[in-house]
Amino acid sequence: MIKKTNSGSRPLGDTAPKGEALTGGLGGKPIDALLSGSSGVSRNTKTVAQPTQKQQAAEQPKTVKAASVQNQRNSGGNNLNRQRRPQQTKSVKAHPVQEAKPQENVKKKTNRATVTQVAAEVKQSVKSRPVRNFQSRGRQETAKQPAVGADTVRIAFLGGLNEIGKNLTVYEYKNDIILVDCGMAFPDDDMPGIDLVIPDFSYLEKNADRIRGIVVTHGHEDHIGSIPYLLKLINVPIYGTALTIGLLGGKLKEHGLLRSARMFPTKPGQTVKLGAFEVEFIHVNHSIPDAVSFAIKTPAGVIVQTGDFKIDTTPIQGGIIDIARFAQLGKQGVLALLSDSTNAERPGYTMSEHKVGESFKELFHRAGEKRIIIATFASNVHRVQQIIDCAAENGRKVALSGRSMLNATSVANELGYLNVPAGILIEIDEINHYPKDKIVLITTGSQGSRCRR
Repeated sequence: MIKKTNSGSRPLGDTAPKGEALTGGLGGKPIDALLSGSSGVSRNTKTVAQPTQKQQAAEQPKTVKAASVQNQRNSGGNNLNRQRRPQQTKSVKAHPVQEAKPQENVKKKTNRATVTQVAAEVKQSVKSRPVRNFQSRGRQETAKQPAVGADTVRIAFLGGLNEIGKNLTVYEYKNDIILVDCGMAFPDDDMPGIDLVIPDFSYLEKNADRIRGIVVTHGHEDHIGSIPYLLKLINVPIYGTALTIGLLGGKLKEHGLLRSARMFPTKPGQTVKLGAFEVEFIHVNHSIPDAVSFAIKTPAGVIVQTGDFKIDTTPIQGGIIDIARFAQLGKQGVLALLSDSTNAERPGYTMSEHKVGESFKELFHRAGEKRIIIATFASNVHRVQQIIDCAAENGRKVALSGRSMLNATSVANELGYLNVPAGILIEIDEINHYPKDKIVLITTGSQGSRCRR
């Protein structure tokens, strides 16, 4: 079973849910609170209490003007207006109304319509004030959401924030949309019966004609695992490095999508133009070969999305991260940086993959005459290479277990990312033909994949 999840980010262009408080440029307070707090008059006319005689006498000087105005409107003037003294109706701007002793024959008249009128006037004054940073909350009397500027780029995350897995970033400029990665996540313990979790594609389906393509940072499942499910809904071109495209091709073949898919291998240093976007591929180091970052050039500026990376000065294969290119982009000016932050709260730095190889050598030595079983991420080609190297040094055969492991090693071997000595690989059903101290079993699965971090 596959479960779609909503990452919590609101789809682009959608308004906020109904029922939320109206807020704007008036101190961030709800407008209802402003109405009741700033004017001292309640909007709820159903709860106005009838005052006693004492209260009428005490409060009459403050409200006699409003009552007189209302009576004039209702009856064109009456005896009340003719009997009141001039100083009772005189108001001074910017000062409180002076209290005067009321005439004995004038009675306080609490009018529900008067309260309603004053509340309406206060409400109208609030509406007429300029509202900044305002987002419509679904109320008709509020200002509309400001129009997006001509050079505005909008970014939404349909997965990958505050979680490990289902990375999917949406970039939108006018009528063009591009996607960065489209991964899956493994189910949590509270998801019985769920095999994998994919992002919610609802917004992408509604805007399928605007999507210009997908660019992929690397071939890990949390970055490519959901692409087959997206292609069943929307067939868009895919751009990635050679190993990434090779690993993705194996997944698409399983889903029967390989022939219809449009995949374009792209090398680091090359730039792909997708509508209004120009995406430059930048080489970085990761636990899988052919990982890249993106410098996304837009009319609003350059946005750098790093993808997963580490600074490894002694990588197993390929050059070190292209720090010089990042420095050039920084000098030219970057609008926004979207960086990998996994384990960023931990002090220190990520060790080189060569350190893992040293640990393997120690573990092989300690195993003695026992069989060795190692679980690792299927597409972690560098780690598989080091296991094979240690097995060859210790005279052990290597058997692979798991469909994803077989597919990943096959693709990596064909593309030259794995160096496998002749005769070292055997089939899984042949392991009983060898002594335990001559076998290494490399396997994968959800638990093996998740432990990589």
